[in-house]
Amino acid sequence: MEPVTTSRETDTASVPAPLVRPRRLRSTPAMRRLVAETTLAPRQLVLPVFVADGLDEPHAISSLPGVVQHTVDSLRREAVAAAEAGLGGIMLFGVPLDADKDATGSCGAAADGILNRALTAVREEVGDDLVVMADTCLDEFTDHGHCGVLGTDPRGEQIVDNDATLAAYNDLAVAQAAAGAHVVGPSGMMDGQIVAIREALDREGYQDVAVLAYSAKYASAFYGPFREAVGSSLRGDRRTYQQDPANLRESLREVRLDLDEGADMVMVKPAMSYLDVLRQTAEISDVPVAAYQVSGEYAMISAAAERGWIDHDPAVMESLTSIRRAGADIVLTYWALHAARLLADGWGSR
Repeated sequence: MEPVTTSRETDTASVPAPLVRPRRLRSTPAMRRLVAETTLAPRQLVLPVFVADGLDEPHAISSLPGVVQHTVDSLRREAVAAAEAGLGGIMLFGVPLDADKDATGSCGAAADGILNRALTAVREEVGDDLVVMADTCLDEFTDHGHCGVLGTDPRGEQIVDNDATLAAYNDLAVAQAAAGAHVVGPSGMMDGQIVAIREALDREGYQDVAVLAYSAKYASAFYGPFREAVGSSLRGDRRTYQQDPANLRESLREVRLDLDEGADMVMVKPAMSYLDVLRQTAEISDVPVAAYQVSGEYAMISAAAERGWIDHDPAVMESLTSIRRAGADIVLTYWALHAARLLADGWGSR
């Protein structure tokens, strides 16, 4: 019997050479940069921030490592850092004192409320060098934690009253515009909220204030850390107004309605578990599309990295790139400043 040969020469000689070698376009960092299909830049990132009343110094949020509830003064510094890093924007969430909360969330529209004071302070610091956005919702300001005004249906069951909530949103949006917001972000998923806010802003002379519609916002399990961040008073859930995670067509219907009502931008929230929704939203939208990498998504990566199970920075940048690749023009992420600094240090050039 002839001996079996295992020489490299004999093995490779019997294998036809590939005619197509995609690896050629991955051979060097310069080549990979040249052919990259998706880019990530600081201008595409928006930093969500929390500002709380009654603090003497920033307060760490245990479920969001590295994220804090700001004082107005520390928020000023954070806004300057965001502008200097070239971020696209900053999104403000207000955290009032529990004593200031009530059934209608009235402190949200108060000129001296924490969110409106913070908006004014940030605009004083950054002017138009950074797009200043405001969360236009009642959940942080109500003593029941829902995103709207409570009422009862014809059977006497408690509900979130859609139309009563629209009137409150109008007051919120106008107050935020007066405080200095470039963009208001209605996130409560009330029917008709975009057209109601647009008309209210226009009536008061704020035609140039843009509306970022939370068009596809799901009743997600990934919001848990956010509720700690805003000191939520929520009892129950928001499934009667936020969307069912099982549904896609419903989201596209919501997006189309918001576009018809005059939204200047539309958003999908959360981002990473809804990349299919984001892709289809980008395909039908004729305005910029945003996606929100929410608190639970941030917390999962942070926790795994703390345990040494994944490499933190590559995971962060891969996650942000995936959101961009799926179709987001704008990404809201608690890593906005960190990612901008990585990019400034040459991330992606290796």
